[in-house]
Amino acid sequence: MSDREPPRRRVPGPARPPRPAVRSRPGPGARPGRRPAAANRSDGPRLIRLGSPRPRLRMVGLALTLVMIAFVVRLLQVQAVDAGTYAAKAEQNRYVGRTLAAERGGITDRDGVELATSVDAYDITADPTMFTREATEVGDAPEQAAALLGPIIDQDVDTVARKLRTKNTRYVLLAHRRTPQVWQQIKDLKSTLGTKAETDRNTVNVLAGVLAVPASKRVYPNGDLAAGILGWVNADGKGGGGVEQQLNKQLTGKDGKIRYAQSGGRQVPTVGSTETPAVAGSDVELTIDRDIQWAAQDAITEQVKKSGADRGYVIVQDTRTGQILAMANAPGFDPNDLTQANAAAMGNAALQDAYEPGSTAKLMSMAAVLQENVATPATHVVVPNRLHRGDRLFQDDVDHKTWNLTLNGVLAMSSNIGTILATGQLGKTQKQANQVLYSYLRKFGIGSPTGLGFPGETAGILAPADKWSTSQQYTIPFGQGVSINAMQAASVYSTIANGGVRVEPTLVRGTKGPDGRFTPAAEPKKTRVVSEKTAKTLAQMLESVVDDKQGTGIKARIPGYRVAGKTGTANRVDPATGKYHGYTSSFAGFAPADKPRVTVYCAIQNATKGSYYGGQICGPVFKQVMEFALKTLQVPPTGAHAARLPVDYTP
Repeated sequence: MSDREPPRRRVPGPARPPRPAVRSRPGPGARPGRRPAAANRSDGPRLIRLGSPRPRLRMVGLALTLVMIAFVVRLLQVQAVDAGTYAAKAEQNRYVGRTLAAERGGITDRDGVELATSVDAYDITADPTMFTREATEVGDAPEQAAALLGPIIDQDVDTVARKLRTKNTRYVLLAHRRTPQVWQQIKDLKSTLGTKAETDRNTVNVLAGVLAVPASKRVYPNGDLAAGILGWVNADGKGGGGVEQQLNKQLTGKDGKIRYAQSGGRQVPTVGSTETPAVAGSDVELTIDRDIQWAAQDAITEQVKKSGADRGYVIVQDTRTGQILAMANAPGFDPNDLTQANAAAMGNAALQDAYEPGSTAKLMSMAAVLQENVATPATHVVVPNRLHRGDRLFQDDVDHKTWNLTLNGVLAMSSNIGTILATGQLGKTQKQANQVLYSYLRKFGIGSPTGLGFPGETAGILAPADKWSTSQQYTIPFGQGVSINAMQAASVYSTIANGGVRVEPTLVRGTKGPDGRFTPAAEPKKTRVVSEKTAKTLAQMLESVVDDKQGTGIKARIPGYRVAGKTGTANRVDPATGKYHGYTSSFAGFAPADKPRVTVYCAIQNATKGSYYGGQICGPVFKQVMEFALKTLQVPPTGAHAARLPVDYTP
């Protein structure tokens, strides 16, 4: 026992805190431990248990699947089902086409002098898609562009802006047929903005979408010269009047087409294009002589102003061929600037006005009398101061005692009463006489179109003989109660000058196609109206009107030339009221009387200043124009003496 140590005595010390229990991590297949009692959990942080994520993942997966299915279906639609349609749309957006305007043919006078021609011009266009906010990054690009373009192209700014905002198109027309100078001004401004936009981020080239299409513009080098004949071309490039309208098809030609790839409003040169070339229109050569046309227009314009008249016209015709050398109207208009034109003057009054010719029509009455052999130039005609016929009492323009005139004197002194008495011999009864006179009027072309086929031409008014009223039976022989146009009146005198053969008047000599080949116009129709003998006698009678001191046309005399002519002064029907108001003054004739080359006809409507007699105001115009025409055509005097037929007789 002594070898054993005595047992140690434990001395109690401070109590140790209890050691926390260590929870072992359950292994595979281990049973989870029990949750601590509620009393124990309340002492530590509260734990929130999350729900299972699997339902959410399933929903997201389902949504993504649906989206992918939608993309796949759309892709199949675009690439398989509607592939052709979308390819066509893409092709349409990539490729653009435009019309290649054919060059309009020119119009020249008989010597090839240009009266109407076409010059280079541009149609100013735009691509509205290049003015959107997406394309320019500004909201008012159309307004900015319009403010710059409007003054240059002479268009309303608001209208331009509205066009630039057009949707669902890549093409709008801003201005039609502007000069190269206008397009150059736009290009310079466009280039300046483009350069500035490259260095200044705050600058936008709002003109990037402005483009130009080559076109042509119609110009008339001689201003208002022959405007009534030529007409004009409207905004659509079609003839709006005159020859421009009448021969529009030949002048226009055939437009071509071009289709090309474009990007940013510009053609892509490396991508192929297709083109159908335009075929230029034919040139038209008129029978007009520019110089004679100028002389006629100058003379009638001056006299219309001097007389305070409504209007007037002069026609110059080649008596042998029927070709019109001049057809002048006053007032006229300038086809280069229709904005300043008077609508009433935009036309060809020489062909479109229908009026009563007055005493110039007596030539046809005398032609019938001579051709029917009921009288000769020397036949005696007693002309009383007044003549009662039907329901009227007729008189001459001047009050006179009883005249003892020859038939030649009746024409020379322009007696209405003498003409009524002479034409009354054409038949055993007045009705028969009316029918004979009517047949001659028709042969001379009265009541029928002239054959020119001119737009708006009037055929005049000539009622059938059995429809003539009581007064018309006696007024028609001296030119009242029947209506004509100026060309018809001129043609009557050309018929007598041409030996009694009426040649339909012509205004076009021919056309020259794009190949340079000239095609002459068809030969005009010819009609024998009276015999050559009758025509020659009538020419001698017409000389008495001008040459005899008692004649009414002495102001039409031309030194060195024999002149045949006739005056006319008719009551005028006012087209506005349909009632007689004012007078139609006229003079018609040809020269040289014994070997005719040129016919000149002048008429003035409603002269209000000075004299209104045809011999007084139209005689001088006839003389001025005839002298110029004879010199221009180098027609020499014949040197022969006038026949000087007797005008009156001593009972």
